[in-house]
Amino acid sequence: MIGIIMGSKSDLPVMQEAADILKELGVDYEITIVSAHRTPERMYDYAKNAHTRGIKAIIAGAGGAAHLPGMVASMSPLPVIGVPVKSRNSIDGWDSVLSILQMPGGVPVATVALDGAKNAGILAAQIVGSADPKILNNIVQYKESLKEKVLRSAEDLEGQA
Repeated sequence: MIGIIMGSKSDLPVMQEAADILKELGVDYEITIVSAHRTPERMYDYAKNAHTRGIKAIIAGAGGAAHLPGMVASMSPLPVIGVPVKSRNSIDGWDSVLSILQMPGGVPVATVALDGAKNAGILAAQIVGSADPKILNNIVQYKESLKEKVLRSAEDLEGQA
């Protein structure tokens, strides 16, 4: 199971993409709001205990100063995938990107592109898939479908020439 957390409900339109792709790939997940700044006790509890509840990786999305992914990574033994979210109080998203990307040695956070929750979901599925043949097969099929979509687009375009 994958944990999807975000700093506020305003992050949900972005973070829903992680949930959607996990569902498509057959990966169980939970989704909730955990604010590093407004509910630090909740964040601490989530980070410290997620692995005891069967969570295999955490996707953490946050905007602005974006401390949630790094703080969770500092307390959890699980892989954390950070999703920088371009929020209304953001400096064009760069504050979020750099806050998540520039982690100190010993506290890694895998960081995807700004608003890149779909890729975070795929990466989380690949982590789980490395030990689960069914999920791995779903990922192989998904990637094959991407290839087929590009080939169909190329044929359509070339057929118009």
